[in-house]
Amino acid sequence: MSNGKRMAPVDTTWLRMDRLNNHMVIVGVLILRDPVDLDRLEHTLAVRLLSYDRFRRKVEERAGGAFWVEDPRFDIERHIRRARLAGSGGKAELQRFVAELAARPLDPAHPLWQTHIVERYEEGVAVVMRIHHAIGDGAALMHVLLGLTDETPDAPLHGVELPDEEREDAYSPPWEMLAPLVEAVERGVRASTGAARSVLGVVRRPAKALDLLRGGVNIAAELAYLLLMPMDSPTRLKGELCGEKAVAWSPPIPLPEVKAIGHALHCTINDMLLASFAGAINAYLAENGDATHGVEVRALVPIDLRPPGRARELGNNFGIVAVELPVGIDNPLARLKEVRRRMAALKKSYEPVVTLGLVEALGYGPKILQDRLFDLLLSRATAVMTNVPGPQRPLYLGGAPIDQIMFWVPQSGEIGMGVSLMSFNNQVQLGLIADVALTPEPGEIVKHFQPEFEQLLYHVLLDDWGESVFRKGEPAEPPAREAPKKTPRKRVSAKGRKAPAPQTGTLAKKPARKKAAPPDEQPVEEPAKAPKRARKPAVLRTMRPTEAPPPTRPRRRPRAPSRTSA
Repeated sequence: MSNGKRMAPVDTTWLRMDRLNNHMVIVGVLILRDPVDLDRLEHTLAVRLLSYDRFRRKVEERAGGAFWVEDPRFDIERHIRRARLAGSGGKAELQRFVAELAARPLDPAHPLWQTHIVERYEEGVAVVMRIHHAIGDGAALMHVLLGLTDETPDAPLHGVELPDEEREDAYSPPWEMLAPLVEAVERGVRASTGAARSVLGVVRRPAKALDLLRGGVNIAAELAYLLLMPMDSPTRLKGELCGEKAVAWSPPIPLPEVKAIGHALHCTINDMLLASFAGAINAYLAENGDATHGVEVRALVPIDLRPPGRARELGNNFGIVAVELPVGIDNPLARLKEVRRRMAALKKSYEPVVTLGLVEALGYGPKILQDRLFDLLLSRATAVMTNVPGPQRPLYLGGAPIDQIMFWVPQSGEIGMGVSLMSFNNQVQLGLIADVALTPEPGEIVKHFQPEFEQLLYHVLLDDWGESVFRKGEPAEPPAREAPKKTPRKRVSAKGRKAPAPQTGTLAKKPARKKAAPPDEQPVEEPAKAPKRARKPAVLRTMRPTEAPPPTRPRRRPRAPSRTSA
């Protein structure tokens, strides 16, 4: 047996993050429609997955680190199995089956992956895949998934064209595309032992962080900043875990609708989905009698940092940003505005590359230090959230059409919720996995996701100012009416002004009034004109809400000025 290939420090960090209550396993589900040839499907999975070395190798930990080595007792039947659901074999049973697998660790004595082919699921087959995070991150595993599929149902069986073997397995961090922090992070990695001691000092004495921050660009200072983030709001979504999982997913939402609404409001698809999810949590908390005003829920979001040309390589090459969801804002448009503002600020942040460097440095150090630091960081968040854009075209697996693709990200430390937003074939879905000690029924959150999105649709279709709210560079608030402009009156000096003669009696003449000017010359106090509305995209002009909108009060027209004399 060969000596194997050393595991990259970043992958080592994720390998060591397994906990009793949270296993670092990515879970994916593909739903196939009939006709499905089970033998062909099983053979396709075996041939194409085994094209990747890491799907044939197990992990061996030695004194010098972790290594990928060939499994001398490799058996494909241990990794690809068939299963049938209990009861009616519907969606509820599949969700329970997926939750049970998500709570089960993979066997470390063999390659860290497993696939279950669920027969007779509704009108087709469900494929449930479990892959350890050490093999690859979400972006890498999406390319693995694409390598399993075909664009036609009758495509011939073939292996997967892989990148160069040395490039796939050898470690080379992608710093070249992130020049401003390259030198600082690499210097931090080379001096990881000293940095680890400095950061451990921060853990023991938080006041020391100020000295590190004054020191500028070193890895300990950046980590100190992340560790000193304030806690997000305490909610029922945070607490002690039990390790038992529950999963749920939403019905598909047409992606063209999301794009059209985003275009009308000048927001990204990501902004729309995050705001809708924040609204779903708001509704869930309120439904359970919890206060929601001012609630902030922080989610850790991975950001892919692969440079061009290396997107197909396995492994972990992503940083992390902390996104605070404004759950406590009830108005959907105001909530979307705040999400857009925060995401725009994060695009200018160096957090992703810094966290990737930190994770790499921790891969060199002892596990006890890694656990201590990650516990501090993860205690500041409620959820892990991933948004993976999939292919927007029909795909086939083993000759069968793929109807839906969903996945659930693993949670780390004591985080009890994983959120996944997945788009495929012009539809998008929300996937949620949670610890049952905190969220017994994640479907109670998921059920609010589509209605929250539809509220944004109502505002665009039915509200007079919905389109002007989110114009680029303008605040996301209804435009305020300007004060009416009055024509200045001509002043007359006191010397030239004649006092009127006093008049008495009931028949005294009233002061003569000037004749009213024609309407086109008379100054009228008019309200400010509303900005010209842009034409709605074609998709929006044909869309209709699925539910009746709440009744709105008719708007009064401004009363025309009187032309009669008093």
